[in-house]
Amino acid sequence: MTTDPRHIRIKDYAYDLPEERIAKYPKLVRDESKLLLYRDGKVEEDTFCNLPAHVPEDTLMVFNNTKVIQARLHFHKQTGALIEVFCLEPHTPADYQLSFAQTASVTWTCLVGNLKKWKEGLLQREITVGNKQLLLTAERLEVCGTGHEVRFAWNDSTVTFADVLDAIGELPIPPYLNRQTEESDLRTYQTVYSKIKGSVAAPTAGLHFTDRVLSALDARKIERNEVTLHVGAGTFKPVKSDEIAGHTMHAEWIAVKRESIERLIAHGGRCVAVGTTSVRTLESLYYVGVLLHRQPEADADQLHVPQWLPYEYASESEQITTLQALQEILAYLDRHSLPVLHTSTQIIIAPGYRFHLVEAIVTNFHQPQSTLLLLVSAFVGERNWRKVYDYALSHDFRFLSYGDSSLLFRDNS
Repeated sequence: MTTDPRHIRIKDYAYDLPEERIAKYPKLVRDESKLLLYRDGKVEEDTFCNLPAHVPEDTLMVFNNTKVIQARLHFHKQTGALIEVFCLEPHTPADYQLSFAQTASVTWTCLVGNLKKWKEGLLQREITVGNKQLLLTAERLEVCGTGHEVRFAWNDSTVTFADVLDAIGELPIPPYLNRQTEESDLRTYQTVYSKIKGSVAAPTAGLHFTDRVLSALDARKIERNEVTLHVGAGTFKPVKSDEIAGHTMHAEWIAVKRESIERLIAHGGRCVAVGTTSVRTLESLYYVGVLLHRQPEADADQLHVPQWLPYEYASESEQITTLQALQEILAYLDRHSLPVLHTSTQIIIAPGYRFHLVEAIVTNFHQPQSTLLLLVSAFVGERNWRKVYDYALSHDFRFLSYGDSSLLFRDNS
């Protein structure tokens, strides 16, 4: 039974994380990181390259195939002031693929660093894209939520916005690394299976996977499938309210192919999720099915999963099974002749949440007092997240994005 977690105090999810335990760089070989194993109240450890041996055969494993974009753009005003424009998500056009394919101009929702120095007017800089010299301009349009609409324009109709970002953008590594982006991050801060551009932060559980680990999964007949959730900057947003009722989750764009829904159904609606972003995507599917069950004629805009939906509609959602929810999505895709479900989610997964699809998670070790730690607690049980983290702290595990990993099986008690 799902219970409402809004009065949870975030201070109850604090732990002491010394600076030296935060991994500033990844292991030289991705799959030589440490792997913590948690199942049935027991904690053990291994090396990540042995992960396939710990995943049950004939399991469906779901990966987030998003790719981190080089989202930070820097401009200098004539006064010498440095302005950083951090591209969060496309505004016009709002579709990621269409936006990256735009030529000549595009509008994005952005965070602006040193905003007080950019009151009005155009920012501009000369850039080189391939063998072409261009002039790139940025114009602030209006406030959009916590960010600003910024229109970028460049004087070449053969150059796409993706080309511009690839040429001059900086990869946005996490702020808690307390260092500048380095050339090596362009490779190490992407998963080996990343495909779909759009994230401003990596789905870091996936950073440990190598071709040999993926091949070993295949050899054990562990089926691999992919979804897309573009990770937003809000993933680093701290919970500042005393109770989580005061915390607003960031919305993130998700895409799930019809074939992925069919594979989930074939596996009884159960899977192993690689990363918390995959968990959020998969669990959101259940509530998309709930929304369609309640309103079969809903359009795409009405399939957004609000933050508190699992708790506000708990009694109603219990009336349909996971497989029924997935079938509702297939029926929706059929009605609209769609090969892919596109929607967005603000779901918050906290103690009291009832999981519908995810049986096990591959995940890194998360910041104290974060929504990601709340998700882990919801998954393994409120008593057990401390057991897991105490073990990791006392056994020299490395923490956060470039740190070590864990395989956690759901606590069903």
